[in-house]
Amino acid sequence: MSRYTGPSWKISRRLGYSTSETGKELVKRKYAPGQHGQKRAKLSEYGVQQQEKQRVRFTYGVSEKQFKKTFNEASKMSGKTGVNFLKLLEVRLDNLVYRLGFAATRAQARQLVNHGHIVVDGKKVDIPSYRVSVGQTISLKENSKGLAIVKAALEAKVARPEYLSFDADKVQGSLVRLPERDEFLPEINEQLIVEFYNR
Repeated sequence: MSRYTGPSWKISRRLGYSTSETGKELVKRKYAPGQHGQKRAKLSEYGVQQQEKQRVRFTYGVSEKQFKKTFNEASKMSGKTGVNFLKLLEVRLDNLVYRLGFAATRAQARQLVNHGHIVVDGKKVDIPSYRVSVGQTISLKENSKGLAIVKAALEAKVARPEYLSFDADKVQGSLVRLPERDEFLPEINEQLIVEFYNR
């Protein structure tokens, strides 16, 4: 299945989880969309596991194929598979562009990367799934710093995670260290995703 490009708020309402991490989608209507949205049936164990997987997949905006490939990589690493898996998703370039505040949403961050506006350690990188290493610097191309959407996103950004450093004068940030599990997606139970793929 390819990457979803439809209405993101409908997905958030269906999953009962804010995929944008702002909570705006669920303020007005906390129930699923559609005629029978308020009569939600109780989920089976499999349904709960699948729903948790979909919450993470739609949060990071990755395809099913990419998602499973990343999970398989995490399962071969030492340590807890679920935690490793989420960390691999968190250090994707498009996600860190969003976390630094260059874009208002992850979809916008993905577009900035795809269109060649993002530079990693002085070199243009146009692959959203590029995995950023600790110590690498993320910045905008010189002629992209004046983009209206970037300026608006930077002005609206209130806080950044502690595992990222940001220099407002140079308009660049870097990954200081790998994120700790309690620093992102606190509502997600990654063990359910592990159980889903290991069933």
